[in-house]
Amino acid sequence: MTTTAVLDDARPQLAPHFMFRWEASQDAYILLYPEGLIKLNPSAGEVLKRCDGQASVMDIITDLQSAFVDPDADLAVSARAFIDVACDKGWLRC
Repeated sequence: MTTTAVLDDARPQLAPHFMFRWEASQDAYILLYPEGLIKLNPSAGEVLKRCDGQASVMDIITDLQSAFVDPDADLAVSARAFIDVACDKGWLRC
């Protein structure tokens, strides 16, 4: 499966038939859609909550890097990879 690379200036936002929220009973962020739900890992939730249609991919990465200071972490690669997959799956409009 080939994933489409989203451009740095793209402004991803949640697709209209999905609802993103914190679910205390799951102790996780989730994506709700008409057929069910997707439980997100903590990293995916942090990326997705920044995909508001206003912030560019680079803005999202910059915000993540300032929020989660870890000199050994390469947040740019993993954030881009998640955004690419989320766009391919139709969770985000990019």
